[in-house]
Amino acid sequence: MQRQQASAPAATIHARNIGGIEETEVTFEPGVTILVGRNATNRTSFLQAVMAALGSGNVAMKGDADEAEATLELGEETYTRTFRRRDGGVERAGEPYLDDPALAELFAFLLESNEARRAVATNADLRELIMRPVDTDEIEAEIDRLQDRRETLETELDAIDDRKGELRELEDRRETLREEIEATKAELEETEAELDAADGDVAARREEQSELEDRLAELREKRAQLDDVRYELETEQESLAALETERRECESELEALADDPDADADGIDSRLRELRERKGELESQVNELQSVIRFNEGMLDDDGAAVPAELAGSGDESVTDKLVDDSVTCWTCGTAVEPGQIESTVEQLREHSQSKVGEVDRLEDEIEELQSEKREIERTQRERERLERRLGELDDEIEATEATVEELRDRRESLTGEIERVEAAVDELEEEEYGDVLELHKTANELEYELGRLETDLEDVEAEIADAEERIGEEEEVRDELDEANERIEQLRTRIDRIEREAVDSFNDHMASVLGLLDYDNLDRIWIERVEQEVRKGRRKETERAFELHVVRTTDSGAAYEDTVDHLSESEREVTGLVFALAGYLVHDVSETVPFVLLDSLEAIDSARIAALVDYFATHAQYLVVALLPEDAAELDDGHERVSEI
Repeated sequence: MQRQQASAPAATIHARNIGGIEETEVTFEPGVTILVGRNATNRTSFLQAVMAALGSGNVAMKGDADEAEATLELGEETYTRTFRRRDGGVERAGEPYLDDPALAELFAFLLESNEARRAVATNADLRELIMRPVDTDEIEAEIDRLQDRRETLETELDAIDDRKGELRELEDRRETLREEIEATKAELEETEAELDAADGDVAARREEQSELEDRLAELREKRAQLDDVRYELETEQESLAALETERRECESELEALADDPDADADGIDSRLRELRERKGELESQVNELQSVIRFNEGMLDDDGAAVPAELAGSGDESVTDKLVDDSVTCWTCGTAVEPGQIESTVEQLREHSQSKVGEVDRLEDEIEELQSEKREIERTQRERERLERRLGELDDEIEATEATVEELRDRRESLTGEIERVEAAVDELEEEEYGDVLELHKTANELEYELGRLETDLEDVEAEIADAEERIGEEEEVRDELDEANERIEQLRTRIDRIEREAVDSFNDHMASVLGLLDYDNLDRIWIERVEQEVRKGRRKETERAFELHVVRTTDSGAAYEDTVDHLSESEREVTGLVFALAGYLVHDVSETVPFVLLDSLEAIDSARIAALVDYFATHAQYLVVALLPEDAAELDDGHERVSEI
């Protein structure tokens, strides 16, 4: 969904009861906007308000509020997202900027807990993150459909080639028939001339000729009927042989589909229900853990509202003593605890969440394998039912064809007897005084019959030639469709490869540029390599592509060696994660969907490097909103817009 306008307008965010914000409104121009302030100054809450207005659901409401709202005014358009506590959950409504925020959640909303940003630190599957927005299953299904169509088209082309050979034979047959027709016509004309010359006494011979002609006509009719019966009998016998062959093939295929003793579809369904229920429970637990983590992160960032109340109490402690106390009030139990203790608990929650996510992935793999087994069982059952049904049909067709063959044989024998009787009568007439004339009449009748048969055969051959020429005329259209199918298959096959390649190239290029700007000691290169690895899916092994992250350092003497990701400093790890997220942002053209990039929690990186990193990100996002501490913000260009009151 393309939302950007030709000239970028100012953006205004109005937030109420988001995170630690009661109500605020901030307007900022395109470019870099720096949210300047110490921790607990609602900077993260403001970024969450921006996310909410853009469409994110990963937003924490103010703890004591039942309703919350975030509104984005961009040019003449206004986008709103509302939240309401209801029945133990949060109901979301309104019309935010994005219909589907998935891409932005992954590659544009780069807060501390962002999955793509944390991928390096958590040793996550980098390829899976990059490819997540791509529906690879749908692409594979489309490839399968096109491959089936391609096989059909190739079969059609083979049939067209066969028709070309048949056409040449048919044309030869047509020429032969034309020559035979001409020869038969000439012979008939010659016979009729002889008959006219020999038939001088028409009156005397009329009776004999009439009787012979009747007999010859009857003989011609019987022979024509016999030819038809012989042709039908031959056709039915060929059909019977084909049906019996097909029945044997069906029986062989049915025998090959022996029941698999391990094929328990009901058991698989039962197991699938268990796995899906377990997966649903785990996903609910993960969602709850994520909500707790986000809430605690927001509260850690924005905590401080309780300090004045503590300072206002009575007792022997001086106000100065309370000011230097680093403890905070736990928002769960109300006791004073060290911030580090809460941060440690939050980190444990993150690890527990990652463990649950891993179990969900394992369950998804097992579900996919079971679904594949179930589909194979169902396919085998459908094939068995089809074969059994076809066998029944074949038995009926064979029985009917056998009955027809028997009937035609009886008819053939009957006609043969009748022909012998008529031929005997003709022979008697030929032996009489006018046998020569009768012989000419018989010859003429036979020639007329032969001429009619040849002309009928010619009509049939010409009809087949016309049909063959029409089919051959479709060759170009079939080839064009085949070329389109091959081109589309290649496009789909290369799409996944192209996205992977572009993601790796983008990361490697940007990582090289960023490392050049940030100048880390002895860190020579961080790069991703596309590799193939063998993984086990259930009981089988498959080869899958993966992204392997490499770290190259140099010694004091200048020698290069490969290090591990685990040895990256926190600063180096944060920068690597951010560049990986930027690569995803660029590869998936996220800027065409949402022009905002949000950055937070950059304290692990020193001020000078933060300034260089922000300037680098600013070249790729229309609106870059970043939360920084005052000392870090001081390193950035004074021309960047700053917001210090939220």
